[in-house]
Amino acid sequence: MAGSEKAKAKKEQVKGKAKETVGRTIGNEEMTAKGRAEKAKGDARQAKEKGKDVFRG
Repeated sequence: MAGSEKAKAKKEQVKGKAKETVGRTIGNEEMTAKGRAEKAKGDARQAKEKGKDVFRG
C-alpha cells in the first residue's frame, strides 16, 4: 500500500514539474500554476508517506 502511494506521489511531482516547465516555456501562466499545484500535491503526499514511515520505524 505505501509503495503505491509513494509511486503516486512521485508521478504527481514529475507530471506537475513537466506542466510547469511547458507552461513557462510557452508563456502559459495558467498551465504553469496548475503544474506548480500538482507538484505541491505530490510533495505533500510524499511528506505524508515519509511521516508514516517514521512512525512504522
